[in-house]
Amino acid sequence: MQCDVCPRACRLHEGQRGFCFVRERAGDKIVLTTYGRSSGFCVDPIEKKPLNHFLPGSPVLSFGTAGCNLGCRFCQNWDISKSREIDTLAASAGPEDLAAAAQRLGCRSVAFTYNDPVIFMEYAMDVADACRARGIKAVAVSAGYVNPAPREEFYRHIDAANIDLKAFSDRFYEKITFARLGAVLDTLEYLRTTDVWFEVTTLLIPERNDSDDELRRQCAWFAEHLGPDVPLHFSAFHPDFKMRDVPRTPPETLTRARKIALDAGLRYVYTGNVHDPDGQSTRCPGCATPVVVRDWYDLRSYELTDDGHCVLCGHAIPGVFDGPPGGWGRRRLPVSIG
Repeated sequence: MQCDVCPRACRLHEGQRGFCFVRERAGDKIVLTTYGRSSGFCVDPIEKKPLNHFLPGSPVLSFGTAGCNLGCRFCQNWDISKSREIDTLAASAGPEDLAAAAQRLGCRSVAFTYNDPVIFMEYAMDVADACRARGIKAVAVSAGYVNPAPREEFYRHIDAANIDLKAFSDRFYEKITFARLGAVLDTLEYLRTTDVWFEVTTLLIPERNDSDDELRRQCAWFAEHLGPDVPLHFSAFHPDFKMRDVPRTPPETLTRARKIALDAGLRYVYTGNVHDPDGQSTRCPGCATPVVVRDWYDLRSYELTDDGHCVLCGHAIPGVFDGPPGGWGRRRLPVSIG
């Protein structure tokens, strides 16, 4: 029997699990073995997802499960995404439990993160529906490696997403993530046609995906296919998993990438995993004023109206803005739910 969730199209015998290790053939069905179970729950700043144009400053209840449908050699959450010990998923919570906890904790949204929610989409969609019933939004942090039909079904339940665009070369995807670039680009173009607010992140790895040529090609495609108003984040790599011999990304690389993106016409380009208030702040395209000044995940200055317009010139900043900014800051709060 074939699993049709992602382009891997794993063909499974009875009792066999796919590449992601969490979807299993049981009789004439493909079942999710991790439904209702998590590697842990934590309240994070929404900017950590990263989402800079979605309910700024607000807390988000974050959780993941185990497994992944990519095989990134540089994975920075490998202890979760590459876990083959599902019995270690000691934390458990049903959709209603999670929605109630998010409301109790004052979270404006719940994020499916740490590993890819595509592989636990049944659980994620049920949680999203329970949250929506309480006025709480759903966020997906994903690599975008999913087939068209389940993609459409999944994103009907999602309010915002951050998509990891790992690189802009087929060779990188094939050799380092064991996936295909085209499927991810299809997801990005699909999201452009929906009401889902989305932002994009590329982790820059020295001498792997950080050349001027590749960055120019990525940004040109981005401007043409997604438009200038979709935020793009460049974040710094640190040695991990199976790429411990690669050095950290110099801050100068992120600054260079950001300039290339701005020169390509993108309006909202950010740096991450480094201390760079200028690269993490939002400037108004209308008057060039820094309307949101960020220092890591702290909002130091906020010059937008409740619906996201610049207070000086009235220019509308694209995104989801609903009331004054939150004051969660950079706190990370592990919580117990069950």
